[in-house]
Amino acid sequence: MSSDSHSNFERVLSKKDITALAFGAMIGWGWVVLTGEWIRTAGMMGAITAFALGGIMVLFVGLTYAELTSAMPKCGGEHVFSHRALGSNASFVCTWAIILGYVSVVAFEAVAFPTVLEYLFSSYLKGYMYTIAGYDVYLSWVLVGSASSIIITVVNYFGVKTAAFLQGVVTFLIACIGITLFGGATFNGYAQNAGPLFVNGKSGIFAVAVMTPFMYVGFDVIPQAAEEINVPFKMIGKIIVMSVVMAVAWYVMIIYSVSSSLGADQIASSGLVTADAMKAVFGGSSMASKIVILGGIGGILTSWNSFFVGGSRAIYAMAESGMLPSFLARLHPKYKTPVNAIVLIGALSTFAPLLGRSMLVWLGNAGGLAIVVSYLMVSISFVVLRKKEPEMPRPYRVKKGMFVGITAVVLCALMVLIYLPGGPASLIWPYEWGIILGWCVLGVVFYIWAKTMSSRQRIDCTETGKKVEMEKAFAQNKSQYSKMASFEND
Repeated sequence: MSSDSHSNFERVLSKKDITALAFGAMIGWGWVVLTGEWIRTAGMMGAITAFALGGIMVLFVGLTYAELTSAMPKCGGEHVFSHRALGSNASFVCTWAIILGYVSVVAFEAVAFPTVLEYLFSSYLKGYMYTIAGYDVYLSWVLVGSASSIIITVVNYFGVKTAAFLQGVVTFLIACIGITLFGGATFNGYAQNAGPLFVNGKSGIFAVAVMTPFMYVGFDVIPQAAEEINVPFKMIGKIIVMSVVMAVAWYVMIIYSVSSSLGADQIASSGLVTADAMKAVFGGSSMASKIVILGGIGGILTSWNSFFVGGSRAIYAMAESGMLPSFLARLHPKYKTPVNAIVLIGALSTFAPLLGRSMLVWLGNAGGLAIVVSYLMVSISFVVLRKKEPEMPRPYRVKKGMFVGITAVVLCALMVLIYLPGGPASLIWPYEWGIILGWCVLGVVFYIWAKTMSSRQRIDCTETGKKVEMEKAFAQNKSQYSKMASFEND
């Protein structure tokens, strides 16, 4: 990769900016729309256990990211780590997998946004189009999701600092709403509401655990934008670890708050349990529930925004190194953003609402597998580099590094097995596996395209070089011939 090209990025992101990018990405919208599903599937303690297990895995992975990012603060994150440790082909698989995770979240939010508006404006659904997997798709619903996607695309087009400012404001507001819910549940909730603590035993815990990588993804956005961060490299590692711990605490807090506020029957019948929980602990106030919904909309915006930043930088890094077509490596001359990569992600997310509300689950599960595969390869890269390059400067050096790295590898490998056929939470055919296979095919097409373009450029350069050499030789021969002719005339 060309460092010269990378130097075109501007270091404008502060400590607060990158903390908001990571934490805002990790809390997202799932805490509003999916908490009831987690509690119904595993019970309060079962859901908390699942998120704790997922959090342990992500914390170990986060430690590997922290060290690698401080050691190699280059745009692209996973791409840079895996390329140095495992080579070009493995790096392509690793980075293409994390991009699927990012694109899945971006598309997820494009579907989630019109979904949440149904709770505020139930009559806005107009223009029935068709039904997919039991859900009706309406023209107004599609237009809201697609138009919102275009707006987020435009925000990211005009510079990362603009996106970071939006992220900071909205993340702060979400945190205030979550803490308010927790306070209300602590003082006005009822312990008896929390039962049963476990539902469906181990299978319930695994069913929730399989969704946690998708919920926790976000801290890895930091290394994607490493060349736009204006803080010491050692501090970058600390912020990654801190953001993971904050996200684990957040999800545990929300699960506890909802379970304490609503009984099992209320959770089972609720369409949006977090909003109903806020309403219950504040005396049935409909305004309280709407505040949570607004917080959910804010969560959509923070995740949407963060993964636009992360996904576009990962695509840029791959294109810059010749793994994707070179047009995806173009930076805007004024705003210093990877504009073509942003437009590509924007196009995919704008299309997502056409596939209906079922895409929420499909994208979550398919994206979760892709994320864990990438985490696995980053963890392997961490172990390989500890052995292969022990003297590499590491401003943030993880204590007991080999233990941390190997543990991260084992935990990620076990999580991958959960998604596979025969696993306790295997992906659904054809929808979820179809997303995985379709992404693989797209990656192969882009890879072949990039290599073909690269080969043509090399051929053109070779032919140009030969032509220049022939012209030089001809000029030299002509000069010698002229001298000889002049000598003979004399």
